[in-house]
Amino acid sequence: MVNFETSPDKYRHWKLSIDGRVATLSMDVQEDETLGEGYKLKLNSYDLGVDIELADAVQRLRFEHPEVRVVVVKSLKPRIFCAGANIYMLGTSSHAFKVNFCKFTNETRCAIEDASAHSGQRYIAALNGTASGGGYELAIACDEIFLVDDGNSAVSLPEVPLLGVLPGTGGLTRLVDKRKVRRDRADVFSTLAEGLKARRAKEWGLIDGYFPTSKFEESINKHVEELAQSDGFADTPSGIKLNPLDVEVTEAGREYKYVSVRYNREKRYADLTVRGPEGDLPTSAEEILKLGDAYWPLRAYRELDDALLHLRVNELEIGLVCLRTTGEIENVLAVDKTLVANRDHWLMREILLHMARVLRRLDLTAKSFFAIIEPGSCFAGNLLELALSADRTYMLNDPGQKVEIATSELNAGALPMSNGLTRLQSRFLAEPEKTYEVLSHEGTFDTEEAEEAGLVTFAPDDLDWDDEIRVAIEERTSLSPDALTGMEASLRFAGPETLDTKIYGRLTAWQNWIFQRPNAVGAQGALTNYGKPTQPQFDYKRT
Repeated sequence: MVNFETSPDKYRHWKLSIDGRVATLSMDVQEDETLGEGYKLKLNSYDLGVDIELADAVQRLRFEHPEVRVVVVKSLKPRIFCAGANIYMLGTSSHAFKVNFCKFTNETRCAIEDASAHSGQRYIAALNGTASGGGYELAIACDEIFLVDDGNSAVSLPEVPLLGVLPGTGGLTRLVDKRKVRRDRADVFSTLAEGLKARRAKEWGLIDGYFPTSKFEESINKHVEELAQSDGFADTPSGIKLNPLDVEVTEAGREYKYVSVRYNREKRYADLTVRGPEGDLPTSAEEILKLGDAYWPLRAYRELDDALLHLRVNELEIGLVCLRTTGEIENVLAVDKTLVANRDHWLMREILLHMARVLRRLDLTAKSFFAIIEPGSCFAGNLLELALSADRTYMLNDPGQKVEIATSELNAGALPMSNGLTRLQSRFLAEPEKTYEVLSHEGTFDTEEAEEAGLVTFAPDDLDWDDEIRVAIEERTSLSPDALTGMEASLRFAGPETLDTKIYGRLTAWQNWIFQRPNAVGAQGALTNYGKPTQPQFDYKRT
């Protein structure tokens, strides 16, 4: 079972150091400390375990070290920055693991870009040696890239010529969309296994600068110091500590403080319940700072994040997740009101950004989601986003019982999807005025009002409720999981394209497909034969 929780004192592959407004993330992968068996992590190549540490470090920099303005990503290995995802790990992994691995690394790189865009933490890739494949993809997730000019070091994306697959962490999209490299040059670069060295890489826009070996470290330090002192951000107070999550793991599920997961493995679905906040939470930023990571929206969404990752990687046959909530709507809305009132405070900003990232993680998870709204539910404000994220929403219609949902200001833009829209905007693309009508509605929505407003899919009465939910679950879990994954990924992101949706869309469609093709993973495929004396043999018919 893969555990996604870690902390700097447990890192085996990264070293995190803080010096005032500058943080340094040093990559020093221990080749024998692998997550699986049958491979060694040579040349700073990485597996999921390495990236779990990186994701943790990016998160901790935002919450524990908000004073940091520049993050330098470098290698402690001589003449090598990072060789990318370990090829032998990929070659021996199941298809599902490969795709989930790529998705998680994508989310980590997007988190780096999110920190740059919203938290004022600028990432600098200091490439003291060759950066190939996923190593270069890590670099282009940073704001600036500097390469040592030693006559040997290069940047490359060798997946197409060497492995018969694609760069799995958004490399091709970031080349042309983010760095705006000319298409013809990107074509050459992406089919050139050895990559490009400093001068040509700079000329083509693949890096931002280069320095000779003798001046590399000095030049990087000077540039970083200038950035740290000229970013225009005022100094911020000390951060809060992110403590380990307390989770009870049993064969039946996972139990956190605010999140529960219950497996129905024989029927291939799980119930995921989020418990709402208590009613006496602090309302000032100073009080919330004292509460730290125990504050409900931070704790609950960290737990939800961990639960989603666990379901993705460790529970592959769970195809459907039924989303439920319990608690008081008024308490959820009170938390949202506090977050909005204090949103200019660094901690409230980071909590909101984290909530948005977790909800996007849900959007991008290759499982079906049904929201179940019953008496005692608290799908309101930020928790209403769970229902809006779901592929379908079922709400009980029973006049004799209190079943309600509600919006808050957070539904108006604080928690955007990967396409840049709110979930309400994505829902009502054909009727944009409905978004305004829903947000301006006074008070809660009962079932009939919610159905009329277009906020629920079905509203069965109490006589049909149990049967309708049972049949819906049985029907969903009987369908092809491959077809459902493609269908859901196509339907969830109506509206405009963004860098993120392009990256994830290509991952779901193209990389998912290519990773199963004989030209990559067949007996004569390029990935299968990598490092062997045999040569790949391709089926040259284009499809």
